[in-house]
Amino acid sequence: MISMNLFATCPKGLEGLLYQELDAIGAQHLKETVAGVAFEGDIALAYRACLWSRLANKILLPLAEFPVGDQNTLYNGARNIPWEEHLGPQSTLLVDFIGSSGAIRNTQFGALKIKDAIVDRIRDVTGDRPSVSKQHPDLRINARLNKGKVTISLDLSGESLHRRGYRTKQGTAPMKENLAAGVLLRAGWPDIAARGGALIDPMCGSGTLLVEAALIAADIAPGLGRARFGFEQWLNHRNDIWLELREEAIARKRAGLAKSRPEIRGYDANLSVIRAAEDNIIQAELDDWLRVSRKELADLKQPTHKVLEPGLVITNPPYGERLGDVESLKLLYQHLGERLKTEFRGWRAGIFTGNPELGKQMGLRAEKKYRLYNGTLPAELLMFSIEESQFVSAAPKPLKAELEADAPLSSGAQMLANRLQKNLKQLAKWAKKQRRGSEDGINAYRLYDADMPEYSAAIDLYRSEQGDLYAHVQEYAAPKSVDEARAEQRFAEIQAAVPRALDIHPDRVSYKQRRRHKHSDGSQYQKLAERPDGEIINVIEGQARLQVNLWQYLDTGLFLDHRPVRLKIAKMANNKRFLNLFCYTASASVHAALSGARFTLSVDMSNTYLKWARNNLALNGLSDTKHRTEQADCVEWLKTNEQEFDLILLDPPSFSNSKKMPGVLDIQQDHVDLIQGAMKALAKGGTLIFSTNLRTFAMDRDALSAYQLEDITPQTIDKDFQRNPKIHQCWLVRW
Repeated sequence: MISMNLFATCPKGLEGLLYQELDAIGAQHLKETVAGVAFEGDIALAYRACLWSRLANKILLPLAEFPVGDQNTLYNGARNIPWEEHLGPQSTLLVDFIGSSGAIRNTQFGALKIKDAIVDRIRDVTGDRPSVSKQHPDLRINARLNKGKVTISLDLSGESLHRRGYRTKQGTAPMKENLAAGVLLRAGWPDIAARGGALIDPMCGSGTLLVEAALIAADIAPGLGRARFGFEQWLNHRNDIWLELREEAIARKRAGLAKSRPEIRGYDANLSVIRAAEDNIIQAELDDWLRVSRKELADLKQPTHKVLEPGLVITNPPYGERLGDVESLKLLYQHLGERLKTEFRGWRAGIFTGNPELGKQMGLRAEKKYRLYNGTLPAELLMFSIEESQFVSAAPKPLKAELEADAPLSSGAQMLANRLQKNLKQLAKWAKKQRRGSEDGINAYRLYDADMPEYSAAIDLYRSEQGDLYAHVQEYAAPKSVDEARAEQRFAEIQAAVPRALDIHPDRVSYKQRRRHKHSDGSQYQKLAERPDGEIINVIEGQARLQVNLWQYLDTGLFLDHRPVRLKIAKMANNKRFLNLFCYTASASVHAALSGARFTLSVDMSNTYLKWARNNLALNGLSDTKHRTEQADCVEWLKTNEQEFDLILLDPPSFSNSKKMPGVLDIQQDHVDLIQGAMKALAKGGTLIFSTNLRTFAMDRDALSAYQLEDITPQTIDKDFQRNPKIHQCWLVRW
């Protein structure tokens, strides 16, 4: 058979792999270029490339190349090609034109001139002219104008070869099939599959990586499921050769599926894309092999139904260009790295991302990085060996100053220090006991709450997940009767006593004065000081990891007195639809989600706190598809809500007059309307948890007589707040 010059196009970054692929199927005289490979082969080789290439977009048969000075030279050059040898007058065609020049500035115009040249030539030769079809033309013509020259080719593939025919449904921002195949080849999947290693995609979307992995492992031609190729209506088509190649591919598929097959599984938190993945897997005729299920990243583990050979975890997580907030995504990547280190030691991992900086959050050292393109977006495939030698531990932050030599404390400061040490001796034992093997671990608690009236402050301790101890000191505003100089002296004595008594470096103690402020922007959330290092710590509470900021705002992001309420929600939330109103940083939603809530919705008016909420969810590997946040005035939101929930937390502020609200919220006056509005959203048999920190609050039981009210306040006051049992009040409200 006659050898032909051919050209295969591909996504940028895959040229080297495409070269190897074409070489393996018998192509000759290969030459790699940007986004493609030129090669030679006969008609059978051209068909084989269309059928078997996992990486190419197009297989082109160049017919002519000539300089283009103006539209006439373009027309005349195209008209000189013997088109009557390639398509008949009853055929349909479509011209794809790429590129531009000073004379041909518009691709539509370039395509039109070439189309005119083709139909005019065939009309002159045959007396009839073919027509254009944009949907399913008999023959596609590819024209590429570059540096003043145009190359005109027959498109033997027709539609792009990445369209295998199985992907009938897709999720948001899908990866093209040939790019997915390239990622798998770069990740070493063929060798892993050959030795029986498994493949898991923890964020599988519509399943493209899974299907491509199966096609590779089972030696299935990627083009076998396509409805048509461009060459099938070409006048020079050899159907006998094509049918022989197809029969060979079908036989190889049967043999591949009959072999022992590696475990391939996919998970995603989004139920709709899991349904799309299931449909695509069925369309690919791989539903007796591939398995997908809805699962949060927080639940990522090795399957336990059988012992698996170490394999490949590979995924294309969101990376900020398309989905999600970058700060939250940093935490998602961090959580992914932790799951890999915990569950998949000895495996390899490949993370394909358009934001390689996010990969640095994983706590793993990338051993290889491959530059690729996802469409026009530059991206990288980061490859990891999940071995302890590759784990990256954050170095402890150096202390900014060494502790000065101990100076004697004043008598008042010494008395305060003695009280703190006494409290610490009692509460530290309690907290440690709670932490040891318990789901109700206590890593943040109140140590002191104005126990000595002259030192009127609340002092809380926070133990980070790394084990470092921090203190948060909020001095209550002194009464007007106290001399200002005396108040400042007492504050200085607090500052002297706290680090000494608790053996904490001063850099890890945050001091605040809790006073009412008015802000010109109407914000009720005062930003205090930026730490030079932007320090945010994570603390463990029960199963949850929660972000705490001790320096920037009056509140730290975690109301410690509500710890028992959150842990109670965790015990109640399994398989429940959970609504968190006035959600703050959504710590209760995290507890509900980790305890198996069907879904959670967290509503708050503050964008600052909702971003914090999304970070808390991402830190725990929880997706925003199943655990949503919504910015809204909760009072107004309840008036229009039509959703139903099984478990609701209603923990409003005591008073709010934010400019974002149409009116003023006063919990004593408004609690009846709020509870009634929330109860409209509560399913029969459900539970509303209502809580308030207003110490003078009195529940209007008469107005709420339609409901069962159970005061559970004593059960929600932990040991560290028992000195002040009026810190909050809490009720269960049921139908």
